[in-house]
Amino acid sequence: MASTFRISSNFLNSLKALFPENAGRVGNPWYIVAAVAFSASNRPEAVPRVFEHVLEGLRAPDGGNTTSKSDEKLLAQKLREALLKSGLISGYPKAINGLKALHEVMPEELKDKKIIRDPNASLAEYEVAGQSLFRSVYGDKADAVQELLDSIYPDMGWFSRTIGYGLVYGHTDILSPLETSYTLIAALIAGDTPQQIAWHLDGAQREGATLEEVRAVRELSIEVAKFSGIQWRHSIPEVEAAQS
Repeated sequence: MASTFRISSNFLNSLKALFPENAGRVGNPWYIVAAVAFSASNRPEAVPRVFEHVLEGLRAPDGGNTTSKSDEKLLAQKLREALLKSGLISGYPKAINGLKALHEVMPEELKDKKIIRDPNASLAEYEVAGQSLFRSVYGDKADAVQELLDSIYPDMGWFSRTIGYGLVYGHTDILSPLETSYTLIAALIAGDTPQQIAWHLDGAQREGATLEEVRAVRELSIEVAKFSGIQWRHSIPEVEAAQS
């Protein structure tokens, strides 16, 4: 049965308008947040709608500027990477469904054919990279969070540091550390997990976001999740200035 879930261009434009203006034709990360929030809200059919809306905007004349195939490929790659990274938060069935829906509308020339991570890197190498990113995100809370993860289940501490922050989040050639933080916030808000939302609202600031930008990510994620039918049991943390 075909989905009756419909998303207007006006709604998508209203989401884009929530985010402060950003340089570059794919520089405003609103679409990353929106696609992940839809996916994490179990609305995979909305993911290709976000992609097609942004692609249409890229291809439209803009003051004499024209898009390049590299811009289009970067758009496609950023969405795929964001969905992959969000899977550790929302669950890989949702990430797979979002990626499948996206793949079905993806022009052939914008598809990836090869693995972009290094399959030959050792787990020790990923652990070093993961430790660095983990400390960058959590700042002076890093040791306390790592101790918590190690204490509740040592394998969770290792997995988070090595696989989560090393292998998955630590690949930043396509999504920057800041864009990765936005991805995690969007998935966490749809998942109604206030402790982790608060951690990553702070983490985005440590990665260089302004208070205005983090508030926009929070609001955009809430609007998409609400539109998708998510109901929260807990209050969603507000954005406060992060400590170093």
